[in-house]
Amino acid sequence: MQVLKNVDLRPFNTLQLSARASRYAEVATLAELRAALALAGADPVFVLGGGSNLVLARDVDALVLRPLLPGRELLGDDGAHRFVRLGAGEIWADAVAWTLDQGWGGLENLSLIPGRCGAAPIQNIGAYGVELEAVFERLEALDLRSGERREFSRADCRFGYRDSVFKHEAAGRYVITAIVLRLPLRWTARLGYRELAEEIARAGVAEPTPRDVAAAVIGLRERKLPDWRRLGNAGSFFKNPVVDAALFGALRAANPGIVGHEQADGRFKLAAGWLIEQAGWKGRDLGRAGMFERQALVLVNRGDATGAEVLALCEAVRAAVRERFGVELEPEPLIV
Repeated sequence: MQVLKNVDLRPFNTLQLSARASRYAEVATLAELRAALALAGADPVFVLGGGSNLVLARDVDALVLRPLLPGRELLGDDGAHRFVRLGAGEIWADAVAWTLDQGWGGLENLSLIPGRCGAAPIQNIGAYGVELEAVFERLEALDLRSGERREFSRADCRFGYRDSVFKHEAAGRYVITAIVLRLPLRWTARLGYRELAEEIARAGVAEPTPRDVAAAVIGLRERKLPDWRRLGNAGSFFKNPVVDAALFGALRAANPGIVGHEQADGRFKLAAGWLIEQAGWKGRDLGRAGMFERQALVLVNRGDATGAEVLALCEAVRAAVRERFGVELEPEPLIV
């Protein structure tokens, strides 16, 4: 384990923003993690996973720590679920593919999401009608203050829509070292998301397997979303806003084509991409950043964009949606 100085973080964030870390270290074991924290002492530590949900708006004056702890193992089952432990450093998409290779369903709707496993609970990642919370059992973490190990149950994580306790009172206090997921022994396809069900139907699959669902998800993602290696992006840049029934009714009356899905509490989740497109920002650039032409929800780096340019575009899009619909968009990535 080495601590490097003045490191450019552009290779470590999918928006490909250039920002420098005053100190930087990669750790692949708990021993290396403890050693790095000891070297940091009282100095601040910033944990950086896959960098797929991050806007680096400035240089980072801290020890930037990348936990690359590996590990994929079956812990056993309880008759209803099998329990799979994944190291925080495992690439999420590769881990999903590995479970499918073993013949285990459960993660197929979450195929091809970028990032590493350790960051998945922080964001409560989700796609095509499934969130991590639905398959989550517990996680293992290290307290950055005391160095003590701690486990968080699903309840402890306080999951919400793209949210968890790690974005609130636990923010910056823990480094996640592993996650344990619960996969059903008796698998059924989850096709409640209309676009996914239509993709399966187009493929002519009457009784889809986990691999069929994964293939459909991957096909949808590849058609709609740019590869960050070719065009820097952080995936969906804004959360889908949730509004009360009265506001949704008023919006629908004024905009018959508005996309909204009723939630369990009677509120409606709006499609942020639709709002952005109607506000005139689909495929439109501001400086060297822009909103992707095939999916208005995705903010892209057209080439050498700065964090400041990304934030300027973010605020311009938010202002346009606010003016047109009276709805506030909330950025999904962490802004540093």
